[in-house]
Parts: sequence; C-alpha cells; structure tokens
Amino acid sequence: MGHGGNVINELMTDHREVEELFGRIEALPPGDKNRKVYADQAVMELVRHSVAEEAYLYPAVRQFLPDGDAVADKELEDHAKAEQIMKDLERHEADDPEFDRLIGMLMTEIRSHVADEEGNLFPRLGETASAEALDELGDKVRRAKQTAPTRPHPAAPDKPPANKLLAPGAGLVDRIRDALTGRGEKD
Repeated sequence: MGHGGNVINELMTDHREVEELFGRIEALPPGDKNRKVYADQAVMELVRHSVAEEAYLYPAVRQFLPDGDAVADKELEDHAKAEQIMKDLERHEADDPEFDRLIGMLMTEIRSHVADEEGNLFPRLGETASAEALDELGDKVRRAKQTAPTRPHPAAPDKPPANKLLAPGAGLVDRIRDALTGRGEKD
C-alpha cells in the first residue's frame, strides 16, 4: 500500500494495513504462533500511528474544528483504551486463552475508532482545513512515524509538547529491543 499525500490519505493507508494484519490473525486457528507475530506487527503499526496522530492530527483537529477540543479529547480517550489493551496483550503468547480475549478486544476497539475517524473526523477535517495544511500534516505524520515508539507506553504523555519531545527517545529504545528480540518478524 502506498504512503504519501495528505494526512487523511496517509492515515487511511495505515488503517488498511492494520486491518490486513487483523485479517491474517483471524484467518489462523487459535494457538497458532503466527497470531502473536501478526499481533506484534499490528501493535507496532498502531503505536506509531497513534503517536503521530497525537502529535499532529489532534492538535490540528483542535485548531480547525469548532468542537475540536471535544473531538480530540474523545479520540485521545479511545487511544488510551487501545493502548492499555496492547500493553496487556504484550504479556501473552498465542496459545494463552487471554491472548484471544485481548486481541478480540483490540480489534473491536480499533475497528470502532477507525470507523469513527473515517466516517466523521476525516470528512470534517477535509472540509475545514486547506489542502496545503492537510499535505503539511501528512508530511509531519510520516516523519513522526519514523521515530515513534513501537511498543505501548500507557503512562507516556499524549499531548504536545511533551509527547513530541519524548516519543523519539522511546522509539529508539523500542526499535533496539525489537531488533534484539526479533519482535514482529515472521520466521
């Protein structure tokens, strides 16, 4: 799938990629070790995506939408719920019944969040923000995802400026841990 373009196209591409990983998880039988591999890949993508949204999309929502503060606050609440589920999921292997419960909860939460963003937030933002602003946000989101953490950090700040300052350091540590453990890599 191609990344690029304005922030809405960029984030919708992320949504399709995560949904593809969810589909792979659902296609495998319970207990299959590849369910954990795909879950780790989905979590890595979701965390990068969330960090970028929190750093750039939601501040823009606050700026461009008349009810932007309420909308952004609701989106941040959704992120906090999903991030806690992802953190809990980290501790379980694919053959653990708790893994199935948590991955199901995560898929439900993310699918609901995606439907809300794509059905409500993105169209509204597309109507109120200029094409130039949306393109600029797309560039900022892509750059943020390159250095963002890959593991959930529920206690980390989710609003600027603290999130923009801390995310790259946490991202570096997460990437080193991922490389050392092979997390998210299929055998």
